[in-house]
Amino acid sequence: MTKEERVIATIRKGPGMSPNEYQQLAMRTCSIPNEQKRDMLMHAVLGLASEAGEVAGIFQKKYQGHPVDPEHLEKELGDCLWMIAEACTALDWNMEDVMRLNIEKLRARYPDGFDADHSLHRQPGDI
Repeated sequence: MTKEERVIATIRKGPGMSPNEYQQLAMRTCSIPNEQKRDMLMHAVLGLASEAGEVAGIFQKKYQGHPVDPEHLEKELGDCLWMIAEACTALDWNMEDVMRLNIEKLRARYPDGFDADHSLHRQPGDI
């Protein structure tokens, strides 16, 4: 059994997967060759905007009488995640590092949890 087959078997039986495992498995379905990093990044950025729009559309349709379908929402959020994995791959980053960096940024900005004052008065360079 290959490493990939072991990961898939683990996912199917239970405990989930790491972000890096997700990224590796998701990129099996990427149509843009790995050596075309610029095209891959552009596809990811445009795709993320498109998929985020689909998430917004689920909620927008609520105002036209449609119920919010949690299963549809979950699938569209998964598509957003796929696009993030593609962007990370295009930049030669792994998702776990990007996630870790984000948490470090949030801890520095909000050391005691969210605080509106910290949100309104950020330190210089805090993006």
